[in-house]
Amino acid sequence: MEFNTIIEPFRIHSVAPLRMTTQEDREKYIQEAGYNLFSLHSDNVLIDLLTDSGTGAMSRNQWAAIQHGDESYAGSPSWIIFRDAVQNLFPFKHVIPTHQGRAAEKILFTALGGKGKCIPNNTHFDTTRANVEYSGAEAFDFVIAEGRDAANLHPFKGNMDLVALEKFILEKGVQNIPVVMMTITNNSGGGQPVSLENLHAVSDLCKKYGLPLFLDACRFAENAWFIREREAGQQDRDVVDIIREIAGLADGMTMSAKKDPLGNIGGWLAMNDDALAGICRNLLILTEGFPTYGGLAGRDLEALAVGLTEIVSHDYLKYRIQSTAYLGNALSEGGVPVVLPIGGHAVYIDARALLPHIPALQYPGQALAVELYKMGGIRGCEIGTVMFGRKPDGTEVPAAMELVRLAIPRRTYTQSHIDYVIEVCMAVKESASELRGYRIVQEPAALRHFTSTFEPI
Repeated sequence: MEFNTIIEPFRIHSVAPLRMTTQEDREKYIQEAGYNLFSLHSDNVLIDLLTDSGTGAMSRNQWAAIQHGDESYAGSPSWIIFRDAVQNLFPFKHVIPTHQGRAAEKILFTALGGKGKCIPNNTHFDTTRANVEYSGAEAFDFVIAEGRDAANLHPFKGNMDLVALEKFILEKGVQNIPVVMMTITNNSGGGQPVSLENLHAVSDLCKKYGLPLFLDACRFAENAWFIREREAGQQDRDVVDIIREIAGLADGMTMSAKKDPLGNIGGWLAMNDDALAGICRNLLILTEGFPTYGGLAGRDLEALAVGLTEIVSHDYLKYRIQSTAYLGNALSEGGVPVVLPIGGHAVYIDARALLPHIPALQYPGQALAVELYKMGGIRGCEIGTVMFGRKPDGTEVPAAMELVRLAIPRRTYTQSHIDYVIEVCMAVKESASELRGYRIVQEPAALRHFTSTFEPI
């Protein structure tokens, strides 16, 4: 018999206290932070949904693995355990550990990017785009049209637009495209998955033109679960088999192991190309560390190896996707516009739809994120014009969507926490017409959303 209540497939082993604050307290804290939620002291945040990256709870088996970690500089047995766990799911010839995903991106695009190069993706996320552009290359997004429509119920809104991608290849020339990227799930587009059919088609297109295909695969298990749940003919498959099939379609990958691999730190770069791997290993030694630790302690490597076995549990993935949908569906049914269907790691509120009176260049997503904090101590993340509006040439244009992401850390919050988030979001919706926009007071040259300061208009 099936029951409706979503229960966590784990029990609490240790707890961390939450500090309660008043709205008056929070208005003071956010003003002192320059109205940038990244600048808040985390002790002053009640429910922290800024990111699911490195913020989850590790299991008792992962903590036990930490005690088993070997800290030898070269050739540590912890490295072998980690490498084998990665290759069990992603059987690429070369695995290069890094301290997190953006380090893998930095190495890859330093090796492949450069002025005149063009790198397509379904949608680049912030650090991916920044590392592409820092190399001198240009980043281009080709998600399907449904992926830019928040209310569209297409089951795989992260898919690549194949017609647009092939046209791009022909226009730019194969010689100017060093790699094609696919982000799974598509974070900037609402945490939406990519279908196995689309991955096969992109892989075939890359083979047709002799282009390498790399995966930005940090939410690979959630994407595989969506394939199992939504794609015809996949319902009876083990998620591990789906992951291996996805890996077999690509030539390499970048990974932030702070997401689906259930780590608080870590990542890797993997590929089959011997020559490229040699270049990347040399860059790793220059910037991260020796190739058998890559900026990580042996204990981190072992914790990630365990996480890679836990993330593919069907019980866990069912809970993860259903509990995220619990929040998203409640907001949608309560009249808060969200990206549909609900993604795997986060719920994305459509700030443009909720705050139509705030112009894009007055940052409606930032206004909404600040209000969620002031009202209830919830820290989310703007994914809109603040994050993506400033172009390399200095111009500013509205982003394709104005979203506020409520990213849910893995195995961290209970249903009562999420019920509280729902209440706060409903209260903010009732006062939405009173919210006003923001202007930027100070911003850096790149990745401005991390450190910019704002003031209300």
